[in-house]
Amino acid sequence: MILHSPARAALAMLAALLVPEAALAAADPTSAVLPWGDALAAAAQGAGSAVVPVAAAAATAALARVAGPLRLLVANTLVERLVRNVGDYALNAVAGAVKGRTLTVPLGSAVIAAAVQRAADQAPAWLLREAGGLEGLAEKVFRSLSLEAAADAANTLRPALDAARRGGAPAS
Repeated sequence: MILHSPARAALAMLAALLVPEAALAAADPTSAVLPWGDALAAAAQGAGSAVVPVAAAAATAALARVAGPLRLLVANTLVERLVRNVGDYALNAVAGAVKGRTLTVPLGSAVIAAAVQRAADQAPAWLLREAGGLEGLAEKVFRSLSLEAAADAANTLRPALDAARRGGAPAS
């Protein structure tokens, strides 16, 4: 596009108004030198000052969305580990109980009570709360054991919970 001399003059006047020092530095009165690099750097700096807070807010929002499910995942993993560890401890602590073999009702109750007692003695309180308290932990241990067909919550779990609350072995 070729600018005629009135258009050049108008452009020079506009440049003189916007960037007076650049316009004065021009050798030819009909031409103007515009420092576009400085303008571009200033625009990039302005855009950066606007983009950085937005990016920080987006990163914080993403972290907030991930933190809840991540906490739940970690807590569930720790509860499962607690159930496995106290169950293994109880199988070793109760006479006659063998891992991998089917447990009778009285033996299953004794193992559950020993597991719950071990957790109450050793596990942190927040982890017991995550497991559903002593009752929730006892139910999880009950489900993890291999028990005979006659075992149910009424004849195996309930006596184990009562014994764990008393701090002793279940009555046979």
